[in-house]
Amino acid sequence: MPTKITKAIFPVGGLGTRFLPATKSMPKEMLPVVDKPLIQYAVEEAAEAGITEFIFVTGRGKTAIEDHFDHSTELEDTLIKRDKNDGLAAVRAMMHTPGSVAYIRQQEPAGLGHAIWCARHYVKDEPVAVLLADDLIKPEQGGKGCLKQMVAAWQDKGGNMVAAMEVPRENTSSYGIITPGASHANLTEVKGLVEKPSPDKAPSTLAVVGRYILEPGVFAELDQMERGTGDEIQITDSLARRIGEAPFFSYRFSGTRFDCGSKLGFLQANIAYALSRDDLGEDITTWLKGLAL
Repeated sequence: MPTKITKAIFPVGGLGTRFLPATKSMPKEMLPVVDKPLIQYAVEEAAEAGITEFIFVTGRGKTAIEDHFDHSTELEDTLIKRDKNDGLAAVRAMMHTPGSVAYIRQQEPAGLGHAIWCARHYVKDEPVAVLLADDLIKPEQGGKGCLKQMVAAWQDKGGNMVAAMEVPRENTSSYGIITPGASHANLTEVKGLVEKPSPDKAPSTLAVVGRYILEPGVFAELDQMERGTGDEIQITDSLARRIGEAPFFSYRFSGTRFDCGSKLGFLQANIAYALSRDDLGEDITTWLKGLAL
């Protein structure tokens, strides 16, 4: 029987070269969508899904992420003295129980599978969630976050599960693409998985996006250190080798996904989140209408 998922891995060791020069000294995961960094959205989504242990796989120059989820005594003291209670509450809301947050360095950019493998000693014989902060998934109004939806579905199935969405066929070379089996409601059985196939070789247009639930057998596959597309250790390759060994489903989530690893997706996310806020939505709407004239 599946056990409860309490741990999540956040691979945050990437260089963010598509956002240079902004990311020369600031982690791309700290880029703000309105007034909150990308990584905080991912952590909040995980916490909503019941995650209590947060594992960050970092790299050089990523200490700003560690500082973000730690106390800032001078800032908190200043906010208290100035009666900035809203700001104080926002800062303290990021704090988690001491010992519930861990950081480990990837040391080399060898692929997403390698980053996940680096966290293996924090994950024992138990399932674990993986969230990519670049993939920002905005819930429907009043709805559940993507990972919470997946965890609810996973409780009945166990095994491995990935978030999935349809993409234009010409974009398949940017994603892991699923060979689909039987479907029921939001779940589709995964019969095969290939990393970044060309449009003419893609088995479907059902693509994996940055949310995973992994069973322990995946780590045994990652131990083999097999290189795939881009000469990197791909998580999709290890997941594909587990087909037939453990249940494997994709989950079509409710919500809107923004590719914040791209400049266009990042800008779209900022506008969408601003429009949904009571303090900004009306002004942003007026401004956008003015641009359209």
